[in-house]
Amino acid sequence: MAAATVSSLQALLAHLWRAVSRARRLQAGQETSYTLVIGCRGRVDGVPAQGYMGNAVAFGKASCTAGEILDKGLGWTAWQLNRVVASFDEASVEEWLARWTREPDYFHVGNLSSGGDSLTTGCSPRFDVFGNDFGWGKPVAVRSGAGNKIDGKATVFEGPERGGSMSLEVCI
Repeated sequence: MAAATVSSLQALLAHLWRAVSRARRLQAGQETSYTLVIGCRGRVDGVPAQGYMGNAVAFGKASCTAGEILDKGLGWTAWQLNRVVASFDEASVEEWLARWTREPDYFHVGNLSSGGDSLTTGCSPRFDVFGNDFGWGKPVAVRSGAGNKIDGKATVFEGPERGGSMSLEVCI
């Protein structure tokens, strides 16, 4: 069940998806996809377990043709991303876990690089990255490390202006 409105992040990512598809001159009938790394915290009961310090994420994927995202517009494309996020719930995680025990599939970052027809986004503008001070003063910029530099990867950070602003690091 999709949320009633598209978020500003979903609109931004839809704009990116359309722009990259256009810049890469994907053919109208060519399949393209956008994978979103979705946080389990607050969506799945008991996640994270008490004392757990790592990530708790799952992957959601929107797929359609390049022609659809270019012809049907920004709102339609953003709605596809909205539906992916809204369809993620505890039942979908339980289904994925049951399927994984029958058919294990080990994920590695190289699986995200698609040869130009797909994008992936991780991180969140909700993380207070500019609130950290490790004794050197407040950060002036935030970037991901070298391990996150793959074709089609967009990383979202809170913007330095804070208050709902976003910074987007894109590798294409």
